[in-house]
Amino acid sequence: MPDLVGVRPDSAAVLLIAAGDNPDRLVDEASFAALCGVSPVEQSSGKTQRRRLNRGGNRQANAALYRIAQTRIRWDERTQKYLGRRTAEGMSKREIIRCLKRYVARELYRHIQPRAANQAPSVA
Repeated sequence: MPDLVGVRPDSAAVLLIAAGDNPDRLVDEASFAALCGVSPVEQSSGKTQRRRLNRGGNRQANAALYRIAQTRIRWDERTQKYLGRRTAEGMSKREIIRCLKRYVARELYRHIQPRAANQAPSVA
């Protein structure tokens, strides 16, 4: 994972430990996001439609994803363009960070579970 923007050894270790402690829960990238506490939960009232982060999951993994997102906001040109585009659409910075954390979780899952993501189920 060292080739990924913003992922440093401390964050990578926390995420690998979270994934390694719960291998039976890692079915797909959505389950990894739920494990890290970055799966979206509907939070709507009246005419307002929005989502918030799941408050469950591994808090250390969630904090690691937050650090990665913050690093990318500061140093990654692609993320800065995304931030500008979503701000122009009217999203708050908190909502944008929620989306970034989910994107980071999706990207990291592909590196943590490359075999599961690329392999079709075998027939026994």
